[in-house]
Amino acid sequence: MTKAAFSQSKIAIVGAGLMGRMLAVALAQQGAKVDLFDQSGPDAKHAAARIAAAMLAPLAESAITEDAVVRMGIHSLPRWKAIISKLSSPVFFQQDGTLILWHRQDSNDAERFTAHLKKNGLRNHQLALPQVLDRQALMQLEPGVADRFQQGLYLPNEGQLDNRQLLDALMTELDLLSVHCHWFSEVNPESLRDLSLYDQVLDCRGVGAQKAWNQSSNTLRGVRGEVLRLYAPEVKLRRPTRLIHPRYPIYIAPKENDVYVVGATEIESDDLSEMSVRSAMELLSAVYTVHSGFAEARILEMSTQCRPTLQDNLPAVQIHQDKGRSDLILINGLYRHGFMIAPAILDCVLEILESGASPTAQELGLNITGAEKYSGVDVCV
Repeated sequence: MTKAAFSQSKIAIVGAGLMGRMLAVALAQQGAKVDLFDQSGPDAKHAAARIAAAMLAPLAESAITEDAVVRMGIHSLPRWKAIISKLSSPVFFQQDGTLILWHRQDSNDAERFTAHLKKNGLRNHQLALPQVLDRQALMQLEPGVADRFQQGLYLPNEGQLDNRQLLDALMTELDLLSVHCHWFSEVNPESLRDLSLYDQVLDCRGVGAQKAWNQSSNTLRGVRGEVLRLYAPEVKLRRPTRLIHPRYPIYIAPKENDVYVVGATEIESDDLSEMSVRSAMELLSAVYTVHSGFAEARILEMSTQCRPTLQDNLPAVQIHQDKGRSDLILINGLYRHGFMIAPAILDCVLEILESGASPTAQELGLNITGAEKYSGVDVCV
C-alpha cells in the first residue's frame, strides 16, 4: 500500500485496544489523519489485550479452532516481525516454538491431541508437523522440566511477544505520528458519522460494542478469562509451554526478566470481578506440577478480563454505508486469538479502506458483511 492512498483520508477510530492502536499507527504511517477515541487512558488498563499471554501458536490452536483462524495465524507470524521492526521502541518477540507436556495419567488425552495436530499439519502444508520428544530430546530442548516429564511434543516455528511492551510501543508511535488521541472519551461511533469530519469511522471497542453487534444476528458477548503474572527466577523455561489436563489445561508464557504469564480459565460470563479462589488454586496447582520452582514464585498479578466473542467464536467485520454519512466499519470477535491473528485482520481492513475489496480476507476466510461497494470481499449484502 502506498502512502498516497491515505494521504487525504480523515479517519476516526473508537477503541484503543490492540486493533485500534494497530490500525491508528498503520494508517498514520501511510499519511492518514487519524483521531483515536477511548473511554480509558493511554495505559490500556481496561483493554482485553493487556491481560493476555500473546502467544502466536496456530498449530497449537488448530486443536480447538476453525481453519480460518489457523490461516490467519499463519499469515500473521511473519507480519508481526515486520510490524515490530518499524516501531521506535523494542518489543520482546520470540519464535522458538511451543512445548506441550502431560502427566502419565493423561497419556490418552495427549495421544488424541497429537493425532489431531498431525492431521491438521498434513492438511495444511504451511503448518510444521509436531515433533514427539522422548526424555533425552526433552532434556535438550527444555531441561527445566525433564525431571518431571518423560515425554512431550514440540511445535516448531510458533512464537510469542510481550503484549504490554507492544501496547506501550504503539502508544509511543501514536505520539510520534501526531495521532490525535481523545482519552477518557466515551464516544458512540454512530454519532461520529454525522459530523462530516471523517471519511470512515472504525469501531474497535471489543466487548464495548455489544449493542452495535447485537442489532444483527451475529451477537457479541464477553468470555471471562483469568490470568496470573508470576515472578519466578528459579524457573528457566525457554518457550511457551502448555499442559494437557482434563480439568484445567494451562499455558505458561515466559517473558523477559523471569516473568511468567499463566492462564487461562475460560468462563461464559462478562463478570469482571476479581479472580475466584478456585481459579487461583487450579492455576497455581497446575503450574507447580510443571516446575517445582514456581513454589517460590511471587504473584505479581491475578487479573481478569473479558474477551470479545461473536456467536460462532470467529472474527468478523461489518460495513455500514448510508448516504450523507461516513462509512462505519465494525471490527470484532478476536476472542482468545487476538494477538495470533491481529496482523491478518489489520491487513484485510487496510485493503478494504484502500480499494473497497480484500483479496486477503477472501483467501483467509475472514467473514465480512456489508454494502455492495465491498462485494469483492465475499460479502453478504
